[in-house]
Amino acid sequence: MKPSFIARLIFPLEVMIEYEESEEFKKDLKKLVKRFVSLPGDLETVKKAVIELRHIHDINNLSIFEITGFNSEDISFWKIKKFACRSLKGRGAQSGIRIIYSWRKHLNKVVFIEIYFKGDKANENKERIKKII
Repeated sequence: MKPSFIARLIFPLEVMIEYEESEEFKKDLKKLVKRFVSLPGDLETVKKAVIELRHIHDINNLSIFEITGFNSEDISFWKIKKFACRSLKGRGAQSGIRIIYSWRKHLNKVVFIEIYFKGDKANENKERIKKII
């Protein structure tokens, strides 16, 4: 069974999260999709199986980690480290794809800031995070 299907069985009444992509994130995704064609579908799975479980149902499946040093009462920043990319067969959740996003709890809103492949880049762009603050 897919994780999103399991989540729907366990939590049939969903609180809706609003998802938004920054312009820089859209550019990053467009470049990566050329190499990893399954990314758009994989991203939809992550929304349900990782982000919503963590922020709506308060279930920590150890896939995401809070980025410290930028958080406030209104906004927090997170990195998804365990991202199963179907285009990277055999690697499972250790695909090397990383996603950085902000979470606004009172608005139930996620803004995707950055997506990158760890083989191309070691860490997130801290300047992009500062722009959101």
